Amino acid sequence: MPKIDSILSVNNEKAFNNMALEVFRYQYGHNAVYRQYVDYLGCNPNRIDHYLQIPFLPIDFFKSHTIVSGDFAPAVTFTSSGTTGMSFSKHLVADLSVYEKSFTSGFNLFFGPPSQYVILALLPSYLERSGSSLVYMAEKLITESGFSESGFYLKEYEQLSNVLTRLKAEKKKTILLGVTYALLDLAEQFPIKFPELIVMETGGMKGRRKEMVRQELHQKLTAAFGVEKIYSEYGMTELLSQAYSKGDGLFATPPWMKVLIRDTNDPFTYQPENRSGGVNVVDLANINSCSFIETKDLGKIHPDGKFEILGRFDNSDVRGCNLLVG
Repeated sequence: MPKIDSILSVNNEKAFNNMALEVFRYQYGHNAVYRQYVDYLGCNPNRIDHYLQIPFLPIDFFKSHTIVSGDFAPAVTFTSSGTTGMSFSKHLVADLSVYEKSFTSGFNLFFGPPSQYVILALLPSYLERSGSSLVYMAEKLITESGFSESGFYLKEYEQLSNVLTRLKAEKKKTILLGVTYALLDLAEQFPIKFPELIVMETGGMKGRRKEMVRQELHQKLTAAFGVEKIYSEYGMTELLSQAYSKGDGLFATPPWMKVLIRDTNDPFTYQPENRSGGVNVVDLANINSCSFIETKDLGKIHPDGKFEILGRFDNSDVRGCNLLVG
């Protein structure tokens, strides 16, 4: 089985391709659902020598099947959020250290060590249920932060506003990670001009507010917090890695994660740069489930390699792409 440390050390295209092929062969051999799907497509795994040839499992399989590679008792089962009556995705995680190493390495890559930040997590809809991978990640990052001010908030907007005012005065580097509707509530009730603040939306009106286009949302938030850009996190229950945007809705992935844009009329053909289509994600950290996932997001890749989320095919729960229009 591929090791997470080897996966996280991938640092170029050749190494990524070699590791993707190794992970694919392991998962084809040890994931009964994925193997059945690959065989159903008539794909000969022995003829695959590049990650672009690897079949991607439709994300709905995480709702209808148990997607595991190998035989294990899960350390945790992450579940997606949703409204009553919806079916939920289940991601069985064999080893929590794999998830922790992945999200910590990704955070370090984009922002540096969590220990240099006060981390404030405004995640009411996630905290109100169990099984959230986002809450697990935020909890670990808060612990690694080490600042006494770091912590979770439900709807204590006035208290959070007071903390932000103090952090601004003390010139402490601060990240405010929040579900979109709660950030808007805070922005409207307690605006604060804090130009150094990193405001990071993690997607989702969760039925609490009307959906907004990204430009309008970011305009409201930049004006309320006095910041130049709004950051975003792109992740989901079915992934153990995250992509991040430092503004303008343009996301970058860590080296062990890759986004491909498929033709919506032919899912086995990939679109060139600047052409929209369905989003496929390779997340090599998903060693014990499936690393090759066909999502229900619509997106496009820019010439610099960053990707943009333009919308989605349905109301699937995806962090960082709550917007219907790009």
